[in-house]
Amino acid sequence: MLLVGCTPVLAAAEPGLAALKVVPGADGSETYSVTIQVLLFMTALSLLPAALMMMTSFTRIVIVLAILRQALGTQQSPSNQVIIGLSLFLSLFVMMPVFDQVYDDALGPYLQDKIQVQEAVERASRPFRGFMLEQTRDDDLSLFADISNAGEFESADDVPFSLLMPAFITSELKTAFQIGFLILIPFLVIDLVIATLLMSMGMMMLSPMIISLPFKIMLFVLIDGWSLIMGTLAASFMS
Repeated sequence: MLLVGCTPVLAAAEPGLAALKVVPGADGSETYSVTIQVLLFMTALSLLPAALMMMTSFTRIVIVLAILRQALGTQQSPSNQVIIGLSLFLSLFVMMPVFDQVYDDALGPYLQDKIQVQEAVERASRPFRGFMLEQTRDDDLSLFADISNAGEFESADDVPFSLLMPAFITSELKTAFQIGFLILIPFLVIDLVIATLLMSMGMMMLSPMIISLPFKIMLFVLIDGWSLIMGTLAASFMS
């Protein structure tokens, strides 16, 4: 009954959705209606977590902190929420120059109606592209260029995002595990020493992790480990 009552109203309505309009410009460009822009913006927000991991320093930081927790042997301390929070705000610190440039070059002029959406997106991609290229190894770029048969590029501006992103995340994974390896070595030495002492004393049933945990925490505190880790991670992006 509700559908039957609404039929005359629907019939009298304008065919199509007025909000879904594309207005051609004088120079051949196209301007989308406000509703489409909002729809595209909401779609972009749904991809924000993936962009956070694939285009910023977040991946390297969160992997190193997870390896650090594993090396300390503290199980769930610090918790996953703490590690994610530390990684997020340290990434914000590292990426702040990039964010400032994006706002000055793209977001600010777009909010002031000085540029269109397409130009704003293009300007916003440049700082991220520069950051990603600085952190990407040449051999990783060459690897994905060979896989895609893209050949050689004359300049960094010719590298497409579809190729730069996997090369960047591969380089980040390599760097994160290299830093994690260096973090693991001193704690591994402590575990080996404690395990050797327990075996020499005939206490083979006692877990070495229980005895070595206080020594590893003491070592980490004495060398001011958190400052060293955070400072090293931040400085690794500034070189």
